[in-house]
Amino acid sequence: MRWMDTLVQEAEAWLPAPVMTYFRQGAGAGLSAAEAEAHWDALRLLPHVLRDVSDVSTRTAVLGTSVDTPVLVAPTTLQRQAHEEGEAAMVRGAADAGSLVCVSSNAGTPFGALAGSGPWWVQAYVLRDRQLTLEMLGRARQAGARAVVLTADTPVVGEKYGNGPSVWETVPDDHLMANVAWRGVEDTQLEKAADLTPATIDWLRTATGLPVVVKGVLRADDARECVAAGASAVWVSNHGGRQLDGAVATARALRPVADALAGTGAELYVDGGIRTGRHALVALALGATAVFVGRPTLWALAVDGAAGVTRLLTELTAELAHAMALAGAPDVASVTRDLVHDASPTRHRS
Repeated sequence: MRWMDTLVQEAEAWLPAPVMTYFRQGAGAGLSAAEAEAHWDALRLLPHVLRDVSDVSTRTAVLGTSVDTPVLVAPTTLQRQAHEEGEAAMVRGAADAGSLVCVSSNAGTPFGALAGSGPWWVQAYVLRDRQLTLEMLGRARQAGARAVVLTADTPVVGEKYGNGPSVWETVPDDHLMANVAWRGVEDTQLEKAADLTPATIDWLRTATGLPVVVKGVLRADDARECVAAGASAVWVSNHGGRQLDGAVATARALRPVADALAGTGAELYVDGGIRTGRHALVALALGATAVFVGRPTLWALAVDGAAGVTRLLTELTAELAHAMALAGAPDVASVTRDLVHDASPTRHRS
């Protein structure tokens, strides 16, 4: 049996109920969160035959960083609630699998503790207090962050419903926002900025000197605008179904965004419901440079710390390599659009 298939149940034995609920839940009625995986399952492949796949390589590069796998780790908060070492264990575990982590700006681990542990990017929620944001990003760059990931789909936090005590009643202060100087600051200064524009991309790039990725893009026109404004990459995401409930599944949004960015040189990433190596293969075929996995890495971290993260990413990468061999793709560059079957109805002229 695949470890992915039992991870949720195993993690549930380790995690406090409010934390488990918080990790699993989507916004609103949970429509987008619930349907994500099924949309990847619904896509079909057209494999090549008579291709030499005696040696299959999953190696690739993202924004100049070489990785052994295009299966990367998405930003998630409250990692120290999953494991005492939190983000430090996540980065080490990913590095041992030849992968890369995007670390949340809400991280409960000081960025300095991540220095030298493996490649990582910093995810940025731009706060109303821009100076606090810049100070946080400065700490990230000093500790070795290689890119800034601007989360663009959170002008306000999507409302989530639940019974029982809130996770925020149980989380210690030092498990959240360890890299933001929030003590003594007005709560309004720490709220998410609702006035972001494409100019924010250049502001971040200029202020940090790092490439900027825009995360939370679902529309082709927005993707083009992000790249025109200076983004080095676009990340197709509906925030794991945790923002606008009913937002389109990323498996459906990816193809038109890839079409819109063709020829721009921008990289393209996707997350949301990717649970198998075959899902990853489909995403690469639709135009993604790499895929990101979120919730399953939390389950793995909770069950077995850094070793669990390594095991999960290694297994997903092995599944990807197996699917690539069966599809006739010996390397990532060989994974092309025509591997995905277009099941749209044929239109006949009258």
